[in-house]
Amino acid sequence: MKQLKTLLLAVAITASGVLAASNEDKKADSAVITEKIGKLLKNPSFLVDRDIEAEVTLILNKNNEMVVLYVDSNEQYVENFIKSRLNYKELPATFSSKERTFKVPVRVTVKEE
Repeated sequence: MKQLKTLLLAVAITASGVLAASNEDKKADSAVITEKIGKLLKNPSFLVDRDIEAEVTLILNKNNEMVVLYVDSNEQYVENFIKSRLNYKELPATFSSKERTFKVPVRVTVKEE
């Protein structure tokens, strides 16, 4: 009985280690996507008079390029801007996640002078 408990404990520790390690990869990959999107969406081509929020749903194709599926925003020009800046832009080759669909919150803010 004691051996069974020890075996179950070892399996539980191993499983939790594997789950924790896989979660770190997702966080690191999300940071890569967030950083790349932030760089691509700098300096919008329109006047921003108030903060605008949107949620972008995108996938990664086999070439590691972002493909925008949907932009949830009340403003059509924001949707067009996001799609034109993000569609088919390549992510770094170090991107390792097996997750291929992402929802990314985006906020376009008023530039303070």
